[in-house]
Amino acid sequence: MNQDFASPIQEHHRDEQARQPSTPLWHIYRYATAFGICLFIGWLISLPDFPEAIPHDEWLQATIVKPQTSTSHTIKTTRLKTGDTASSALQRLGFSYQQILAMQHISRPIYSLTHVQAGHIFQRQDDALGMHVWYTINQKQRLHIQYSKQQWSANMDSIPSWHHQHYAKVKIQNSLFWDAQKAGIDSHTIMNLVDVFAWDIDFTRELRKNDQFWVLYDVEEDTQGKQINSTILAAEFINQGHHYSALRYTLHNGETSYYSFNGHSLRKTYLKAPVKFSRISSRFNLARKHPVLGYTRAHKGVDYAAPRGTPIHAIGRGRITFAGWSHGYGNLIKIQHTNRNHSTRYGHMLGFARGIHRGVWVKQGQVIGYVGKTGLATGYHLHFEFRIRNRAVNPLSIKHTPSKPVPKSEMAHFQQQVQQMKHTIQQAAEQQRWG
Repeated sequence: MNQDFASPIQEHHRDEQARQPSTPLWHIYRYATAFGICLFIGWLISLPDFPEAIPHDEWLQATIVKPQTSTSHTIKTTRLKTGDTASSALQRLGFSYQQILAMQHISRPIYSLTHVQAGHIFQRQDDALGMHVWYTINQKQRLHIQYSKQQWSANMDSIPSWHHQHYAKVKIQNSLFWDAQKAGIDSHTIMNLVDVFAWDIDFTRELRKNDQFWVLYDVEEDTQGKQINSTILAAEFINQGHHYSALRYTLHNGETSYYSFNGHSLRKTYLKAPVKFSRISSRFNLARKHPVLGYTRAHKGVDYAAPRGTPIHAIGRGRITFAGWSHGYGNLIKIQHTNRNHSTRYGHMLGFARGIHRGVWVKQGQVIGYVGKTGLATGYHLHFEFRIRNRAVNPLSIKHTPSKPVPKSEMAHFQQQVQQMKHTIQQAAEQQRWG
């Protein structure tokens, strides 16, 4: 049986030997090949160790890896909502009642936390040295409370800001706001422009198509690039062919105001209108048919139609002699101005501004109330009267007396400022022209 099984193998081996050449070259080839294989194996052995193979995902159990966090760079923030107090906001940041009492006590001499307002934010940051709390008071200041070395401290931080000058030239084709914003001017600067020329131009009824202006203004921005404020440095407005100029100038006594390029003060005794960007819906008329009563009755003032809640401004400095309900006037305010012969009335008001009541002195341009339709009124508007010795006169015909001009002793310095400003405007206009 063994003989039968071995015979085919031996025969196969003999056949293989018969097929292989027996020449010396063949033996050299075999030895060279074996030597090359040995060299290759040796090279592989000399290589550095490779990392072990990673098992297939199917063979691994899922494990949760928690990221390493550092509280030293973690800032928690909460924004105050309507009805919030400092205590409720600080509790959301994880402070205890005792800690909140300590913060209220230490900060009271600098800024009382009872004055916090909705929309403002608290921030908390913990580090190796202790705890920090910030409350943003406004865009320029924030309260900083710190707990370190087992004691509390508080101070006021100034928020850094940057200033940039901008120049724009606008020709009015649609409206002041539309064309100015199209030229890149923000709404705050537009309102500042209106305030600068409010003594000379009634933007409610005197603005016309093709009027034009240029303005040089300073923009203040915070660290995030958000605008904090804007200040007009110089401007010129052409209204119905009349040129009005303005330069912001600080007198030697520290008072800052706007003057025309020839040194005349733009500020006058009274503003030309108590409501900005409104529409005159009814003029002064001693024989007007009353829209509610239906019979002819003298209209001793001017009606400014405006949206509900539009701010109403005192046109001049004075003392409030009445603030309350007055029959057909509805909510009414009376102001006796510094010129005792002059007084003004503001009727149909929705309500009065905070702190406005009988006996209070108000400044020119101060908000005293808001447009409504109380009393005998069919729509939202302000009824405005101007009286001389208690006799009603047409408010649109009042001549406004300007304030004092630049003193003669400062005129030379003022003109230097004007020339420097004009040179700046020329450079800005040239840069804008060339892009």
